[in-house]
Amino acid sequence: MAIFAISVLLLSACISGNSQKAENKEEEKAGTLSFSYSEVEGIGQDSLYNRRDPSDVIKVGDKHYVWYTRMNSPIRSGYWGTIWYATSEDNGHSWEEQGMALGLGEKGGFDSHSVFTPNILAYSGKYYLYYTGVKPTPDNPDNEFENNATNDFTAIGLAVAESPDGPFVRVENNPILKVSEEPKAFDSYRIDDASLMVRDDKIWLYYKGRSLSHGKEGPRLTNMGVAFADQPEGPYQKHDGPILDESHEVLVWLEEGGVASLASISSSINLAPDGINFSNMYNNLKDIPKAPGLYRPHLEDGNTAEEIPGWGISMIQNEGEAYLLRYEIEKQ
Repeated sequence: MAIFAISVLLLSACISGNSQKAENKEEEKAGTLSFSYSEVEGIGQDSLYNRRDPSDVIKVGDKHYVWYTRMNSPIRSGYWGTIWYATSEDNGHSWEEQGMALGLGEKGGFDSHSVFTPNILAYSGKYYLYYTGVKPTPDNPDNEFENNATNDFTAIGLAVAESPDGPFVRVENNPILKVSEEPKAFDSYRIDDASLMVRDDKIWLYYKGRSLSHGKEGPRLTNMGVAFADQPEGPYQKHDGPILDESHEVLVWLEEGGVASLASISSSINLAPDGINFSNMYNNLKDIPKAPGLYRPHLEDGNTAEEIPGWGISMIQNEGEAYLLRYEIEKQ
């Protein structure tokens, strides 16, 4: 198995959010963080299909599960995909693709053109598959999706199953999270990339948003927001405004009793003791995982673990292809 190690040296201090430490720089500790990547069998480089945007990973029994967007090659964009899943019995080094987890929605539905960027939550004996949906561009004469910057709105949907192997059935109140109606809001055009957390007996749904007011510049101005619900199906109440800038790909996990997040545009890791107010933890990262999902035990039903084992699945995208990799994180 080919291994290509990427070492990242971070000279920034680890900021805990404690004001006393912020005032006493000598107490801060310099840290190093390194990533190593390896090819995976089963869902890696493939001449027939492209795969991207993996979910977080959970373990059920002896198997790890991951969900992702799959497209027919040479299509690389998730805006033309469906959701598939795979299982691993060797900690994510090799995978067996099991089949489609979720196809397109009904004609005219918000998810009738593509379903993509899935994520998972095991809760109260059920498996909740969150996903992004988009329909053909309104008023397009050929009923096609344009991927424009004006009226190709996305939304987050939800499907539920009794088993991680499905079948997943869409909930009745789909979509569970929509774009904001105020054009200048940070999430008035695109809402995408759900990442789940259970805190204070509530479901926290972190997501990324793009503003209608930003037009074609929207992708580089993506911010992260969060919404709350008493149960996975919702209804969800959005927090007022964005909570983390420059966060195009949403990845959150439990850290030091709070919530850590990777902000991909600024190449930083940030920590929020309260899950909302983030401060910098690591800065100026290089070669960070792209569209990563983590193995997150705290997404598993009844698992009280708060630390992550430090590996996950990410993607790589080259000209004409997109496929999945395994990565590991090492802190020193």
